[in-house]
Amino acid sequence: MIEKPYEVIIIGSGATGGMAALTMAKAGVRVLVVERGPELEVKQANGTEACNMIRRLIGLSTGKYQNQPQHPGFWKSNPLLYATKKINPYTHPEKAPFIWTQGNQVGGRSLTWGGITLRFSNEDFEASKGKDYDLEWPITYRDLESHYSEIENFLKIYGNKDDLKQLPNGEFIGNIPFTESEARFASKIKEKLNLPFIHSRGFDHYQDKKEWPKYSSLGSTLKEAHRLGKVEILSNHIAEKIILKKDRKSAKSIILVNQKNGERRELESKLIILCSSTIQTIRILLSSEESNNSNGLIDPSCSLGCNLMDHISTCRFFTVPTHKNLTKYSNKKNQHVLSGAGSFFIPIGRKRSQKNNFVGGYGIWGGIDRFEPPDVFKQYKDTKTGFLIGHGEVLPNKKNTVSLSKNRDQYDISIPHISMVWRENERRMETEMNRMIELIINTGDGTIIPANKILKIPFSKEILNKSVATKHEAPPPGYYIHEVGGAPMGNDREKSVLDNWNRLWECNNVLVVDGACWPTSSWQSPTLTMMAITKRACEKALIDFKG
Repeated sequence: MIEKPYEVIIIGSGATGGMAALTMAKAGVRVLVVERGPELEVKQANGTEACNMIRRLIGLSTGKYQNQPQHPGFWKSNPLLYATKKINPYTHPEKAPFIWTQGNQVGGRSLTWGGITLRFSNEDFEASKGKDYDLEWPITYRDLESHYSEIENFLKIYGNKDDLKQLPNGEFIGNIPFTESEARFASKIKEKLNLPFIHSRGFDHYQDKKEWPKYSSLGSTLKEAHRLGKVEILSNHIAEKIILKKDRKSAKSIILVNQKNGERRELESKLIILCSSTIQTIRILLSSEESNNSNGLIDPSCSLGCNLMDHISTCRFFTVPTHKNLTKYSNKKNQHVLSGAGSFFIPIGRKRSQKNNFVGGYGIWGGIDRFEPPDVFKQYKDTKTGFLIGHGEVLPNKKNTVSLSKNRDQYDISIPHISMVWRENERRMETEMNRMIELIINTGDGTIIPANKILKIPFSKEILNKSVATKHEAPPPGYYIHEVGGAPMGNDREKSVLDNWNRLWECNNVLVVDGACWPTSSWQSPTLTMMAITKRACEKALIDFKG
């Protein structure tokens, strides 16, 4: 039941939805946040490890969970936070799998976010200029710099000022120390390879289980927006499509479907902000567009749904010898828990791409002695376990698309059809990332090990053998959960779906601020930049709104 008058409707309650709600609430504007999933209590969302494991095993054995187990977070979070494909269907070509991870609950995927916060650099915004795919960012680093700083100060981000061109400094409260194994590893990599080796930037995942985690919208932006008394949440409602006014120059309302009874309702609003994650946002826009809805949205560029991107990733596990002087640490202070800030980063960036036969940049995330199994379960004694994950930029390609399937869900809503494959440029980058990862491990006196041999536990080998992360080749698109693109912002209405303030060219009271608005993907973890783009666009909308 909607109890308060509202002026703005926000679709989605994750990282960008929370930031949009907070920006509006600070300005005194009442907002309705619509979320397709339920509103959970903290205890429900966390679960207990014993119950969570039972849910995982039952879900795996019954086929309820199909794509979800491919993501590492599935094995450390409550599996209820990962939407099942059966209830939330989508299609893809038979020979082009796409792993779409959905988080349908209030808080969205921010509840399972890894919590890494990396800024874009100016070269990331300018890298696409003059490229044959003809998509350029209409903004620069300077346009987001102050927003980055305000968000970092609000969220209390850990990190270190490293003075790197490819990764601008942020506003940090300190860093999470390296483990002793990481520190020794780092000194060898810096000395012998002259690579940047930095403290990862982001959140410490230690939390009071009675509180929402700080990295989630419920523990940060939505929490503050609620405190201001300007936000109401309507859960268990799916946004189907946008309805325009008769002149088709502005939106009148949005159609919502109640998941409890299937009933449709039309809610009017002066401003609609789409924050429902890249693919869902594209699905809403396509359902509202004139080719699929009479008198619908006009896309002058005819490119809506094209140029879907995700990071291409590759992973290697390894061991390093346990040093004879290694201190027996205690977990009481949570110093060695793997998190967005409790880890390290090797930000290669773009400087090496010119020496190789590919375009774009990449970075390598890693940790050692952050998820160490008990000795009794370890396959390799007297070692510490580490991992390196490379994630690389994917270029826009018109053949990588989201469209509407002929199939419909249980509420008669068209479901997304996702068609995306790795192309030659990504394959070349994958080869280089693997070469660099193996060089780094060897230089750091590490030994690469198969993922299925980390643990000496019955059935673990069988489970890991099915994981795409353990394969030698890159996992399918979608695996890294950094999908962006499909409704890019730009300066030219013939080439972009949105203008430089994230407004639809022909419907300026609809904002698209999640990953769908990205013209290119770059290589950094995208969430901080998504939040900065959201804040910038909403502040501009407030000026227009009040005007």
